[in-house]
Amino acid sequence: MKSLTGTLLLILIAFSVQAQYSGGGESNPGLETNKESLAEFQDMRFGMFIHWGPVSLKGKEISWSRGREISKDDYDMLYKEFNPELFNAADWVATAKAAGMQYIIITSRHHDGFSLWDSEFTDYDMATTPYGKGILKELSEECKRQGIKFGTYYSICDWYRDDYPVDYPAPDYSFNEARSMDSATQEQMEHYITFMKNQLKELIEEYNTFLIWFDGEWEWAWTHEMGMDMYAYLRALNYDLLINNRVDKGREGMEDKSRSAAFAGDFATPEQQVGAFDNSFAWETCMTIGEQWAWKPDDKLKSKKECIHTLLQTIGGDGNLLFNVGPMPDGRIEKRQVDRLLEMGQWLSINQEAVYGTRGGPYLPREKMVSTHKGNKIYLHLLESPGKKLSLPLMNGITVKSASFLQDSKPLDVHQDDDGITLTLPKELPDEVATVIVLSLDKPAAEINLMKL
Repeated sequence: MKSLTGTLLLILIAFSVQAQYSGGGESNPGLETNKESLAEFQDMRFGMFIHWGPVSLKGKEISWSRGREISKDDYDMLYKEFNPELFNAADWVATAKAAGMQYIIITSRHHDGFSLWDSEFTDYDMATTPYGKGILKELSEECKRQGIKFGTYYSICDWYRDDYPVDYPAPDYSFNEARSMDSATQEQMEHYITFMKNQLKELIEEYNTFLIWFDGEWEWAWTHEMGMDMYAYLRALNYDLLINNRVDKGREGMEDKSRSAAFAGDFATPEQQVGAFDNSFAWETCMTIGEQWAWKPDDKLKSKKECIHTLLQTIGGDGNLLFNVGPMPDGRIEKRQVDRLLEMGQWLSINQEAVYGTRGGPYLPREKMVSTHKGNKIYLHLLESPGKKLSLPLMNGITVKSASFLQDSKPLDVHQDDDGITLTLPKELPDEVATVIVLSLDKPAAEINLMKL
């Protein structure tokens, strides 16, 4: 048999894996992930991440520049100048929708502690800026009008508040540093957690967030027990809610290799890299369209090809892609970013069948090709031309009834025998960025074992 580059090896991994669900962690054994909410989330496959706040006035990274590129005093006063008069929720949501995104997650509160809504529990929020009002209500309502799910990022750490015992940067600052808390620090954290719960209740009950995307769990002041307690508290407010694994301490670095059900959370969160193939535990890669999360002038953007291939490598690995934009200080998403997203949307408008509602596989992702499947169809996403012939291994006795390009439905010659499956391709593919081939099968694709190219 031949392949894209050589021999194709069939590996004995069961394809129809029974999904593993986490939930509330070892302290809450009966509180599992809401399976219906998770299935809907995985079907959406593509979402918009938004990192935004007063720091956009400086064009520096959100939160991390506080005390580094920008003095703490100056950073903490930026909100007094923040007046995004050109913010238009309808434009943001329309951009996400035109890009083919199915949901939005916005940094309601990042590590700098600034809240993008008019919160009852702090004055360090949008209501005290020259703009004079929060933006989450308008954004949430616009998402509902345009058929996009609305979700919120929320930082566990808060380097602004006095009742949170860790500051950044500091001489002794360390990720995941283990420390014991004295009674005074414990009391301090209890006060801070009450504040967190009050704000999160606002987001759930007043802004209808379908998902809480936590971050900042790595600092020593946040414990495994706190994470499990927070998960249980939030699910009691809304049983349908999804909560990422950063609510707890189970993540291991940016690759996010941890999958233990002892920790709370509904899905994993690899960052700035495509996650490894995993169809047994839900995951979502978060990645920037440029080089930093918040807006900066002349940020180097990923090319159209890089953006589309990132999406396809992610869904081919059975994950979601949460793709980040950073709006400008006036409230608009930069035209360069919008144009790049629209290019993704144009591709998706043609090939959406091969993305939404699919699962990754049965062919494990490679640099030149990934695959997805749905029902009795397999979708081969060609990221580079394989040449005149594309050879694939046999599929557990399943027969390929027909093959065609998804873009124009042009049929392809397909030959299947005891040695494998061979497709004959034209000299030029229909799409120079990524061409999708549809294989129609005589049985459900989910019955096929995973295969390595």
